[in-house]
Amino acid sequence: MSKWGMGVRRWMTAALMVVGAALSASPANAEWREARARHFILYGNMSESDIRAMATRLEQFDAVLRYFFALPEIEGQESNPVTVYVVPNGAAVRRLYGKGSDNVLGFYQPRVSGSVAFTPMRGEGDNPNDMQPQQVLFHEYAHHFLVGNSSSAYPAWFSEGFAEFTGTAKFDRTGVMVGVAAQHRAYGLLMASKLPIETLFDSSRRKLDSMQLEQVYGRGWLLTHLTMFDPAQKAKLGQYFKLLNTGTPSIQAGNQAFGSLKDLDRDLDRYLRRGTIPGVLVPFDRLGTPQVAVRVLSAGEQALIGYRMQSDRGVDDKAGRDLYARAAAAVASYPQDAVAQGWFAEMAYDASEDAAAEAAADRALAVDAKSQQALLYKGLIHLRRVETAKSHDPKLWEEARSWIVKANRADPNAAEPLAVFYRSFMMQGEKPRASAIAGLGRAFELVPQDGGLRMMLVMQKVRDGAIDNAKALLRPLAFNPHLSADNPAAQMLTVLESGNQEAIRILAGPSPAPTAAP
Repeated sequence: MSKWGMGVRRWMTAALMVVGAALSASPANAEWREARARHFILYGNMSESDIRAMATRLEQFDAVLRYFFALPEIEGQESNPVTVYVVPNGAAVRRLYGKGSDNVLGFYQPRVSGSVAFTPMRGEGDNPNDMQPQQVLFHEYAHHFLVGNSSSAYPAWFSEGFAEFTGTAKFDRTGVMVGVAAQHRAYGLLMASKLPIETLFDSSRRKLDSMQLEQVYGRGWLLTHLTMFDPAQKAKLGQYFKLLNTGTPSIQAGNQAFGSLKDLDRDLDRYLRRGTIPGVLVPFDRLGTPQVAVRVLSAGEQALIGYRMQSDRGVDDKAGRDLYARAAAAVASYPQDAVAQGWFAEMAYDASEDAAAEAAADRALAVDAKSQQALLYKGLIHLRRVETAKSHDPKLWEEARSWIVKANRADPNAAEPLAVFYRSFMMQGEKPRASAIAGLGRAFELVPQDGGLRMMLVMQKVRDGAIDNAKALLRPLAFNPHLSADNPAAQMLTVLESGNQEAIRILAGPSPAPTAAP
């Protein structure tokens, strides 16, 4: 994955060396497979039937969300699937995650280069009320789905409540049950001191302790559940979102939309005391039949899959160099494997070994002239080369961009080449062409989950004077429950909402020089 600031990452070093040894496997002792479907690509050391079943279930989960919320497919999203790496156990997940992974059961990273998720093959412990890997994966995909299919910003309680509400989906022989009780939140809901409703709705995201955070998830699930199954409350929820997304503070918007947050709190308490929690069964025959293609990885891919996971997870400079050195030895025996060489080109690029990266990309293209990864990395290498040389020769910049254009033509709906093409003008210090700006907008339509991509589009909107559009784009980041209350998006939103033209002009920065079309 290209490392040019398109998303927030947690970098790792020594942990990557450990997990590489644990996950890398030769064809002699492993049979890794790929399952490819419309919204997902899965990699796992699993039987064909197991990986096909898992991919099918994930596609059915996506279909349930679309059915339940009456949301259509977005054209082109199939070119930007979520890649799911299925690793042996929770320990392997935690090694990949790195620092702060003590309680991690799985994790997800949204990126324009391709969103990824890491999940264990099996859970840990025998307590049925503990959160299981499928719930974690469904929870994270629900976040991905919500951001990808809505232009609204959501407060923490709904963002997490929605993910909990859908993440507990259960599969049986006839369909998928949505709305299953979140048993793993029972203690926080029933035994802990109740979180005040004003704190739940407080969009300032003041620092909460661990039990208060637990109740943001639990109480958020309960409120989401109530509003999904009560038509009157669902209408009020829609009004609340409308107010919130037009600048009304969350608590004020809640009181206006629901009549009174205190009354809503009492409704929630009564809902919690009910003997049964409603749910809805969506039959399989309403979800369509997922198309899943399964293949065994090539020998070269088998040799590199452990390193590929580390690369996709993200590396810092030291870990990137270590990974490159180990992968170079593994890939040397597979010069005719286009996929393995494309993966290695990315690893070499991340290690700033541009000559080796270009040689690997050339080997991939010699086998598969339409290898998008190889074409993209040829472009990234050439762009870095002319940027490092501080070249002002437009022909050199156009030559570098020509590889990005070829990557785009290989799959016009892939988001990363569109974003790289736009960013190439920033690298050159030139004003982006209209086609590059349009491409940035299209990349965002395809992968709105990437925060860095969203911020690039926000800045372009500010430069274009489209302040209302910029504010709408910023709100989902400004309300992100995993960021501090004074995160850059929130600060920028405050400036834009102030209407201070001088401050907005400073925020926009100097306009790059115009560039002529070729």
